[in-house]
Amino acid sequence: MSRFLKDRYKSFQSYTPGEQPQDQEYIKLNTNESPYPPAPEVIRALNETDLEKLRLYPDPTGRKLKEKIAALYDVKPENVFLSNGSDDILNFSFMAFNDADDNLIFPDITYSFYKVIAGLHDVSYREVPLKEDFTIDVDGFCSDTRSNVVIPNPNAPTGIELGLDSIRRIAEAGRDRLVLVDEAYVDFGGTSAVPLTKEYDNILVSQTFSKSRSFAGGRLGFAMGNESLIKDLELIQYSTNPYNVNRLSMILAEASLDADDYYKENSMKIQKTRQWTASALESLGAKVLPSKANFVFASVPAMSGQDLYSGLKKRGILIRHWNQPRIENWVRITIGTDQQMEKLAEAMKEMLK
Repeated sequence: MSRFLKDRYKSFQSYTPGEQPQDQEYIKLNTNESPYPPAPEVIRALNETDLEKLRLYPDPTGRKLKEKIAALYDVKPENVFLSNGSDDILNFSFMAFNDADDNLIFPDITYSFYKVIAGLHDVSYREVPLKEDFTIDVDGFCSDTRSNVVIPNPNAPTGIELGLDSIRRIAEAGRDRLVLVDEAYVDFGGTSAVPLTKEYDNILVSQTFSKSRSFAGGRLGFAMGNESLIKDLELIQYSTNPYNVNRLSMILAEASLDADDYYKENSMKIQKTRQWTASALESLGAKVLPSKANFVFASVPAMSGQDLYSGLKKRGILIRHWNQPRIENWVRITIGTDQQMEKLAEAMKEMLK
């Protein structure tokens, strides 16, 4: 680091993304990307006129895309916020709604980026431990009625979903605090909390095109909530980068919404493959948590999480492992194609002989 870096960042622990290998061909089951390509309509969406218009700034309001999202989720365009990936929504939310002396709460086993953003913006936080079965402790979130809340639903890396009745309880417990529901994986069998945003002005829901819409490389996220919350996010966005969603991503995202049936079909295929994968792993002696995401969280009593990760990597398969208390013997496995998951099962069977 340079001598110009502020002291408060010198010991800062940044987020570590999943491996993106460049020099070897792997079956990538470590970053929760879709195994299926974008819809044909998306691939055909761009034309020479669109490319020629790259010399112009995109619409900072993203009005056309907001209108399509609003129609799909039965909200108004004024209830929709667009950003460069859903991580940007987290970033803007932590900036907009938390002071340094506020307390933010989220699960102790969850998306590790929450800690990073809190540290970046000097927001104090408290982790609510998951229960022994890795479900979210709703009472733990309800007992603190002042702290803002971040709940991933389904949770990552566990894949376990929290029911809407529980989210309603948390929102009711403290109407003067924000409840941010991070729904990056909701399209794989989960139930969205978007309808609750019409009842509760303290619920903000974030989603992404990265997972179920095969658009991780396009970097597009969106949030839905009360119009006043959306205006708050736009205030922060326009104060940092008012053009943070590029023209091409918006055009392709609009095309993907027009091909919604294609993505729903892919989601069903992934859910079916997820069920097969869980059964295959359990037949090998693994414990697999019930998942509503495009991944499973599993442990194999006969092998440590690190050894399972290392052994599969040697066999050309990448999964995700964290050397973290309570989950050091667990791994997260993205659901790929049927053929990829069959190779995973065969590799694990070989390792366990």
